[in-house]
Amino acid sequence: MQSRTKIKTHLRKKTSIELKQTIAEALKNPSWQKFAQILAASTKKQSALNLFQIDKQTTPGDTVIIVGKVLSKGELTKQVSIAALSISQEALKKLPHSKSKFKTILEEIKSNKKCEGIKLLK
Repeated sequence: MQSRTKIKTHLRKKTSIELKQTIAEALKNPSWQKFAQILAASTKKQSALNLFQIDKQTTPGDTVIIVGKVLSKGELTKQVSIAALSISQEALKKLPHSKSKFKTILEEIKSNKKCEGIKLLK
């Protein structure tokens, strides 16, 4: 686990305002510090997952965090709550078919202070 100081050093190098806000909010809460470390790492470590990949790795009712982007290939057959840095427009259109919901990671941090029931997908 990286120290808060090291994460803050990485934070200064980020250019995305939303990503900076997300990391700063995650640093405020010790439960989310693991995610702050992942978000502050190189963007090469971020992933892009398609809906069919999310469907394979989840069970109905899961809340999943994807450090990266959600893409639209495939379908979701389960009702899940997805938190990611971004989502494609096509994937966002497919979510209501399975009654799934999308939030940004920042919104998830603010609504789930204790980081409970979270599943990290890579």
